[in-house]
Amino acid sequence: MSDPATLAFYEREAPRYTASTTQAHSRHLDPFLDRLAPGARILELGCGAGRDAARMIERGFDVAPTDGSAAMAAKAQERIGRSVRVMMFAELEAEDAFDAVWAHASLLHLSLDELRNALSRIVRALRPGGWHFANYKLGDGEGRDRFGRYYSFPREAELRAVYSQAGSWKEIAAERYAGSGFDGMAAEWLALTMRA
Repeated sequence: MSDPATLAFYEREAPRYTASTTQAHSRHLDPFLDRLAPGARILELGCGAGRDAARMIERGFDVAPTDGSAAMAAKAQERIGRSVRVMMFAELEAEDAFDAVWAHASLLHLSLDELRNALSRIVRALRPGGWHFANYKLGDGEGRDRFGRYYSFPREAELRAVYSQAGSWKEIAAERYAGSGFDGMAAEWLALTMRA
């Protein structure tokens, strides 16, 4: 993410955000991990407080957690006992380095143009046949929540078009579901599991 107000929120609110959000891993994580070979190398983009990274480690995967916020990365390090790289999505330069890229509720902070760039970098970072998961709040346009965080709220067709422009993905699973976030506002989400 590159939006200063969004980054400032996570820097300022990392302790409260960590304490207020669920500490259970994402419900999409275990089904995603079940698709991977034991010990697979996973890049996590936007690890937050480390809840999903902790589960990946517990299951024996080789995870490289990252977050754009130094304060959130510090919280994740406290939880998992490992180094967490502070990295913006646009700083991803890896090539053929990961079996999977996990991006739970993180890429949604990018504009569609920024998302195109990030997805191209994800494709490059994945080994042939690598897996990718991301989920997005659907809508029509862009905006900010009551905390000032930036979101792109794409239509499903727009999101699929951005993915197809970024690389030759094979869609494995897509799930629309109702959910909410830290702001407590109900939203329609789309979870995508893709293979490069």
